[in-house]
Amino acid sequence: MAGKLIAENRRARFDYFLEDTFEAGIMLTGSEVKSLRVGRANIAESYASIEGNEVVLINADIPPFAQANRFNHEPRRHRKLLLHRKQLDKLIGAVQRDGRTIIPTKLYWNEKGLAKLEIALAKGKKLHDKREATADRDWARDKARLLRDKG
Repeated sequence: MAGKLIAENRRARFDYFLEDTFEAGIMLTGSEVKSLRVGRANIAESYASIEGNEVVLINADIPPFAQANRFNHEPRRHRKLLLHRKQLDKLIGAVQRDGRTIIPTKLYWNEKGLAKLEIALAKGKKLHDKREATADRDWARDKARLLRDKG
């Protein structure tokens, strides 16, 4: 990722073990692009799903663009993700065989000014995994504080 960040799913690392990441294009309408240019989007509770032979982003919120008037878009519509065939096959196989989930992690503009979505193959964390991650994070913070105070 080398462009300007639009939205980030910070909760993804807490709720899932993230494995492989992919960069996907998104099929957007004009008013959606303009709304993204203003920097308005939310991918926190969204996910990607397999529909037929393609991957679709579900529940991503791109608010309506005020000046688009009657040509505006549906804020939470399903948006097709654009991927290479090999990437599609890998994602479809992982979801169907291994029960993985496809989670969007970042929405950003690339160098060419195109909206891109970073998606990750993820495995859900259980409650004890989340507690362990929180404990590790707290210990790392305390350790850094102790080292800083001593030295």
